[in-house]
Amino acid sequence: MNAENPEVLISEEEIQARVLALAEQISADYGGEELVMVGVLKGSFIFLADLSRRLSIPRTIEFIAVSSYDNGSVASGAVRLVMDVRGNIEGKHVLIVEDIVDTGHTLKYLIRLMKSHRPASVKTAALVRKAESAEVDVTIDYLGFDIGDEWVVGYGLDYAEQNRTLPYIGFVEPTDS
Repeated sequence: MNAENPEVLISEEEIQARVLALAEQISADYGGEELVMVGVLKGSFIFLADLSRRLSIPRTIEFIAVSSYDNGSVASGAVRLVMDVRGNIEGKHVLIVEDIVDTGHTLKYLIRLMKSHRPASVKTAALVRKAESAEVDVTIDYLGFDIGDEWVVGYGLDYAEQNRTLPYIGFVEPTDS
């Protein structure tokens, strides 16, 4: 369970099967309408890429960057915008793509921010959710997996910028120094 050898929590095969199922559902729900996928950097990049490749509807991709961790592994609750979307999303269908939702503060902030751009609609997709950690009520329209309160890495998720590129999701014990 250490950072050099994360224990597998969700296998590569399970992830790929779930991403395909989510893509099929999203494609059906939007019925051929164009979608703007807004990936939340850095963690969502692998999930976003795999999900977008499996959609059967027209889509474009934008990125946004926020910060919600003051130091190490403790979420502060405050969210700071680092980079907003660069394209015009007014009147378009927007899907916010997140790697992980724990307290819900970041996703709530992002929904409010995207709505300020006056899109046609805003929905959310998240790879994993720590339901036990929720502090605010936020809707996840397309959810990959519910997990416990473990610190997870892989498939875009990191601990201290390590293990993002693992093809599976594993868990580690954070060591705050």
